[in-house]
Amino acid sequence: MIARDEISNEILRRRDMRDAFTFTIDPADAKDFDDAISFETEPTPDPSLKGGEVYRIGVHIADVSHYVRPGTKIDEDAYKRGTSVYLVDRVIPMLPEELCNDKCSLRPGEDKLCMSVVFTMDADARVLKYKICRTVIRSDFRLDYDQAQDIITGVHPLGGESLTQAILTLNTLAAKLRAERIANGALTIEQDEMRFHLDEHGHPTDIYFESPNEAHHLIEEFMLLANRTVAKAVGSGRPFVYRVHDLPNGEKLEEVKAFKRKMGSRVTQQTIDLLTIRAQAKAVYSTYNIGHYGLAFSHYTHFTSPIRRYPDLMVHRLVEKYILTGKPISLTREELEEKCEHCSACEQEAAQAERDSIKLFQAIWMNDHIGEILPGHISGVTEFGFFVQLDESRCEGLVHISNIGFPGETWQYDEKNYRLVCAENHLSYTLGDPVTVKVTKCDINRALIDFELAKNA
Repeated sequence: MIARDEISNEILRRRDMRDAFTFTIDPADAKDFDDAISFETEPTPDPSLKGGEVYRIGVHIADVSHYVRPGTKIDEDAYKRGTSVYLVDRVIPMLPEELCNDKCSLRPGEDKLCMSVVFTMDADARVLKYKICRTVIRSDFRLDYDQAQDIITGVHPLGGESLTQAILTLNTLAAKLRAERIANGALTIEQDEMRFHLDEHGHPTDIYFESPNEAHHLIEEFMLLANRTVAKAVGSGRPFVYRVHDLPNGEKLEEVKAFKRKMGSRVTQQTIDLLTIRAQAKAVYSTYNIGHYGLAFSHYTHFTSPIRRYPDLMVHRLVEKYILTGKPISLTREELEEKCEHCSACEQEAAQAERDSIKLFQAIWMNDHIGEILPGHISGVTEFGFFVQLDESRCEGLVHISNIGFPGETWQYDEKNYRLVCAENHLSYTLGDPVTVKVTKCDINRALIDFELAKNA
């Protein structure tokens, strides 16, 4: 817990919101709680407002900038890492555990320092006003996503009437925010997250999947609202750290549309979503604001996860300068852009490490299933064969071109139509096709899985 005298020193400079009803919603195994939401109902200042009530909703983010000062060894190390890395069997945190899991983590019943965006909203999810400020909060509840979802669906009334009212009202508002985003053109492609059960030796014993639910969307929408609000408050005229997403590759999108028209009902929405994702540009950090295509926002930044993302920490420091104190920043745009490029590179390296970790544990898992015959779908096509994702475990492996068809046949890669075609008899294997494969080999050191087409395929 933060020392009482430290809170006392800060309280005069911060908005005291310890009496506001506050809670966190995170994964069940999370230890670093970097965001919390407070909910209060207040009398309607304008009787003409539809719904009869307005709400004061605080999005509270751990004030990492209070503890991690520019130029310190901790700051230098955090910048070098750029982000926390979430591997299957471990987390490599950006910050020391004493900070991310203790001092900064918004644990229930403890006074914590935050950077907050406090919204006044009506029943139609319109923001009537907002304030960006430093706060002191005390979380009342720590929920995981399943517990929050149970409250939404009425399965389990955890926490009493106050928590239930807060969750249900926030869920209704989040649904309206989400509907507005979609109406404005935001992409809504969602993918399940693959997770592993590990035994005491770290060996995978089961694969399962977590799908986004209403509780995930609740948190997502209010974090998006806070990020967008902060970016808009700063404006586009000052050097700032934006999260930008360029337009997709137009040629690739046209190929996806043509493929969908040609295949009709033979292609699944999952396959179309996969191709659409592959056509997208990568979101990056930049001082040059070009908007965020995927979210359909003209201004967007990352403000809500400074425990695990260095760009969010930079944004907190810039907010302190631009909005809270009006002091000039010490960095030039060129220096800030260099930091943005570094953080984007760190993010991509971390994402690749996380993908490699999943592939490694998939290979370890499938090594226990050598010889089994399993159904799947073609998930990728190349000149050297095609990849198959198994239907149940969703592990992915390669059917090499040398194991397709009969000896002497020539298979040609048709890139625009995502398929391999036999030159002799015109048989083809196309992205999304169902196939049955046999698990033949797992190279754990290289995290590779090899399949062969089953005899009846």
